[in-house]
Parts: sequence; C-alpha cells; structure tokens
Amino acid sequence: MFANAYKIATKFTRPVIISIRTFDGKVNCGCGSYILLNKEGWILTAAHILDSLLAYNQNKEEIKKYNEEVEAIKKSVVLNDKQKRKKVSKLNPNKNWITNHSFWWGIDGIRIEDFKFFHDGDIAIGQIKDFKADPNFQYPRFKNPKIIEIGTSLCKLGFPFSSISATFDESRNSFNITEGLPLTFFPMEGIYTRNIEAINQQTGKKAKFLETSSPGLKGQSGGPIFDKNGLIWAIQCRTQSFSLGFTPSMEKGGKTVEEHQFLNVGWGIHPEMISEFLNEHKISFEIAD
Repeated sequence: MFANAYKIATKFTRPVIISIRTFDGKVNCGCGSYILLNKEGWILTAAHILDSLLAYNQNKEEIKKYNEEVEAIKKSVVLNDKQKRKKVSKLNPNKNWITNHSFWWGIDGIRIEDFKFFHDGDIAIGQIKDFKADPNFQYPRFKNPKIIEIGTSLCKLGFPFSSISATFDESRNSFNITEGLPLTFFPMEGIYTRNIEAINQQTGKKAKFLETSSPGLKGQSGGPIFDKNGLIWAIQCRTQSFSLGFTPSMEKGGKTVEEHQFLNVGWGIHPEMISEFLNEHKISFEIAD
C-alpha cells in the first residue's frame, strides 16, 4: 500500500544525529528525523530533538561561572596549594553539563543557526544557511487538515535501530562519527485512531496531536506520518503507553510473576497545528486534498 508513498517520503525525510560531550568527558549520540520543507531551505522537526541544544546554551553559562570560581581560588594569595585543591574539590560541578554539542543534518556542510519553537506542540523549524535549492527536488505536500478521517491507514518514517558512536577531537574541536553510518529508513504502518488535545494551564496555549495505533520508534521523532499518496498528515513526536487492565501470570526464574500489559501508540503533531505555526511565521508549504 505504501510502496510509492515510501519512495516519495524518502526524498524529503532526512536524519539528524545529535552528538554531545559532557563535563566528565563522555561522548553520547542520538538520532532523530526532519523534513526538508521548501525551496527556501526551511526544515520541520519535533522540538524535543533540539532539547540538547537548549541545555548546551544554558550549561555554557553554568560552566563559565564554575571556571571563574576555580580561577578565583587558584589566584588566591591567602590559600596554600592544599587549601586551594580542597576548596576547588568542594565546588562539585555537574558531570552532565554539556561542554560540546553538534548536529549533523544528514549531509556534510548543512548549518542551521536559528530555530523557532512551539514547545507545547513539540514543533520546531529552522532555515538552512546558504541553501541552494534543487529545481527538480520533490518537496513535501501536507494533507488538508479539514478532510482527514479517523480510521485511515498511515505510515511513519525515520531512522530507528541505529547504534551511533562518536569521538571528540580536541585538536579540531569537533566530533567524529565512528559507527552507525549509513543510516537506513524504517517505515511502519498504523491506523489514525483519534485526536488528542492538551492545554498548558500556565500559558493557556492549546496543543493538538494525531494518534496512531502503532508507536513511534526512537529515531522516527521529527519524521513524517503520511498516507498512501505520500501526503504528510502529521510529524511523529512521542509514544504513549496505555495499560490494558489485565496482568497474566507466568513462570520466571522458578517464581510466578504478573506481567502488566500495555498498548503503545504514537502521537504526531496534528496538521492543524503545523499549518497554524508555519502560517504564523510566513513559511511557505503546500497543502493538497
């Protein structure tokens, strides 16, 4: 059913690899997806994909403050070396502070310097710097949100099951991805089950999500949820687990244990929210019936 739609969606769906190094020197990588939206080089993804960037920007100030305190202790003329070491050891820096951060947007040389967010709706957009549009590129089309029907079979696409590793090169101040490339697409079907609405009690802002009967997998966040014609209905952003209310017993290690049963479903950013957000920021995109 989705063979032709898959071919269409793979043209505008791309991976993003997030590499971070923390204060304790450890390097970790994660993977998400994004949509190349239009000929102006705008991209669309799930806002939580960029959480590490926001944390990095916050941590820079905290690290700066810590380094200033360390430097002040070292320059003290009233403390001996032993007292200085003891006082520095009590500062207790956060080992999880992000000291270095990088996005790799699926192609070398892509830079996105600024993003716009709607955090309640888990939406983020950014523009590729110095983007050179390919006149033959097939940009995505979005399903008209006024004519979507519950019960429709949909497909989500992204880059799950990726085992990505990287090292950090101090001399070049950059990350080197050492394992996990090339990344491979993984499509997964699910039925559009219902709409989910939530209101932030503090801001009063409303968020709306489209639910599917299959979960979103790690690496699919930010990727499209599309129909058999390749039209985007939503952007995958999270998975919810609902208890089924029964706990069958089974033998495990010579003991009888109860196994709680859950249904995992996917939530995608609803096309109404996508349209409103893109229109608010005057970002061009195409809607089709």
